[in-house]
Amino acid sequence: DMLYVPTFLSYSIWFRMIFLNPSYFLTSITLLLCPSMQVNFVACQLFALMMAVWFRIYLHPSKTSPFIRHVVATLLGFYLALFCFGWYSLHFLVQSGLSYSVMVFAGLEHMHKYCFIVTLGYLLLCQITRVYVFDYGMYSADFTGPMMVITQKITSLAFEIHDGKTSIKVSLKRVRMPSLLEYLSYNCNFMGILAGPTCSYNDYMAFIEGTCYQPRHQENANGKENGKYKQSEPSPKNDVIAKLCTCAISLAIYLSLCQLLPVEHSIDDDFVSSTPFHLQVIYLYLAMLALRPKYYFVWTLADAINNAAGFGFNGYNKDGSPRWDLISNLRILDIEFATSFKMFLDNWNIQTALWLKRVCYERCHINPMAATFLLSALWHGVYPGYYLTFLTGIAMTMAARAVRHNIRPYFLVSDSYKRIYHVITWAWTQVAISYTVAPFVLLAVGPSLKFYRFVCLTE
Repeated sequence: DMLYVPTFLSYSIWFRMIFLNPSYFLTSITLLLCPSMQVNFVACQLFALMMAVWFRIYLHPSKTSPFIRHVVATLLGFYLALFCFGWYSLHFLVQSGLSYSVMVFAGLEHMHKYCFIVTLGYLLLCQITRVYVFDYGMYSADFTGPMMVITQKITSLAFEIHDGKTSIKVSLKRVRMPSLLEYLSYNCNFMGILAGPTCSYNDYMAFIEGTCYQPRHQENANGKENGKYKQSEPSPKNDVIAKLCTCAISLAIYLSLCQLLPVEHSIDDDFVSSTPFHLQVIYLYLAMLALRPKYYFVWTLADAINNAAGFGFNGYNKDGSPRWDLISNLRILDIEFATSFKMFLDNWNIQTALWLKRVCYERCHINPMAATFLLSALWHGVYPGYYLTFLTGIAMTMAARAVRHNIRPYFLVSDSYKRIYHVITWAWTQVAISYTVAPFVLLAVGPSLKFYRFVCLTE
């Protein structure tokens, strides 16, 4: 029952549709442009992009107080959550409320641990009931997706508060206990409620209070103190436009190829029996290559929304151009041309990797790599394919380290050998990633084990 907008509508009707019912308008446009995507999610993100521009211009820190900015960002976030997920969005408040209570009443020494257990536990409970109890996990919008980002924010904040007040290191930034409004604004603001990315609490507060540009004017400004950029606030316009173009290209590629190259075809009996092994490997790589633009679209759009609101400034490049990659979640070229398993992972879902490093890898004293992969699997959800992927990821990481340590030195003797090494490691990395991630896409035990069996039998 969605409304398709004809091109001959008068300006008065356009005005009423855009300003009185923008979500309805954006839903209609989204249906026209990408019917195979989750319509509500894309419509809400496009609406958030418009609100981000409005937020930066009309609620600039120089024009209004941090209190107003917190209130508006939070209310808009709740509106988008309700529109996209309905009453399931109440889980966002319950999760945040439980964790805030722990932060308030638990002792500082163990507050971060209790908060981590409660927040991640509630996320897992919602994921289990959504997938296995009510059995609609694959047929509805995943309301646990935003909860995954909220989990990152809550636990990051708890660890930051604990570390800042218990560590003797002067270099650590002190994080004060936020008020309830600041806490909800950080977790549920409209820029990041649907797709994140996660960010540091101090960075978010600097954005709200308008101090995010001040300490960075002295960084990377061609060696000049404050440089020539002191007088004007950097504009995100060029970066937002570039990221929106990336979104458009990614969406076009995904919609063009996702139906032509389904991953499930790689375990089709006829395909496996009639296709040589090297062509199966090529098909698997192409199928994964066709799937990645979906994530490029979602994460780049989320980054553009934050930038459009004025959040994400990260100093200046050597040529004086502003950098807006403080909370960027991926580097596409470094992913597609990665020459090692680590390089691929370091440039994919960057903010999640940093979160895993802060809350697990740097703190776990017993096999931190395995613990980090296990936490990543738990955080992603309860589908068996996730656990098969991350268990395989442990083996792949260990193998990659061994190869780099033992074989790489033989290729460092000349530039031509180095180029050969890069080509070989690029091909190996893409095949290894495709093999590792296949169960993540297939989700269920049966298809995943069938995939492993076919690969082993074919080899």
